[in-house]
Amino acid sequence: MSLQTDSKSSATTMPRFEGDAKRYLRGLGGLTAFLIVWWIGAMMTQPSYLVPGPVASVRAFVDLFATSTAIVVPVLGSEMVLPTGLAHLAETLFHYVPGLLLGAGCGISLGLAMGWNGALDDWFRPLVRVLRPIPPLAWVVFAIVWFGIHHTGAAFIVFVGAFWINFYGAYGGVEGVSSDLTDAASTLGVERDLSMLKLVALPSAAPQVLTGFRTSIGRCWMIVVGAELFGAPGVGYEIINASNNLAMATSVAYMFLISLAFLCMDVGFRLVERSVLAWR
Repeated sequence: MSLQTDSKSSATTMPRFEGDAKRYLRGLGGLTAFLIVWWIGAMMTQPSYLVPGPVASVRAFVDLFATSTAIVVPVLGSEMVLPTGLAHLAETLFHYVPGLLLGAGCGISLGLAMGWNGALDDWFRPLVRVLRPIPPLAWVVFAIVWFGIHHTGAAFIVFVGAFWINFYGAYGGVEGVSSDLTDAASTLGVERDLSMLKLVALPSAAPQVLTGFRTSIGRCWMIVVGAELFGAPGVGYEIINASNNLAMATSVAYMFLISLAFLCMDVGFRLVERSVLAWR
């Protein structure tokens, strides 16, 4: 019996391992093909600075950490010295993180409330339909006038983007709660509206809410870079500043930095998501 069980276990493990290996090899092949096309394109483009090649871009990325830059921490007002690349990434995070968290918190709260309460939904739905189509970057002019070209203005733009993404994630999650679940909960004695929301609606909507937040992590990186192109300090400003000086390899290096920052945040949140949704 034991030998038979072990053989079955190894038989199921080996195909899974082989499948994962094939997936990783395909991914590596796709990445290699992209690098080759990029390298050929850079070789064929003149002048050469218009499309920096992979080697020049990697060299520029390494150079980001060869020097140090002093930045001022908002609110605290203290100065901090970091490698240049990390310093500008930290400046971006100073308005990315508050905008993302505040926008997600407000969006999820309003989405849950409107999705659960029909009267509230009737009141606010026309306003939502008017404001939702406006792109977050369209608010840049107001951000500059209200807050100036600094962290607060950029954080406001990120807030707007994070708000709508998380609002619809929460709204759709609560709106899609099965009536069978609420009926079963009522049968088991859950009567108060808040209790029903806490015990039934929130757990049911959690996967969609978390998916909305994970989506906003990536989308808000796009938004924050766009906001910084107008002068707010951070990676986006350094990209446009480097391109103005025709240092295109440096612009690509900062783009790599954004990609790495997003990947780290996405992997970290996926681990949190798995633990939160372990009940599934």
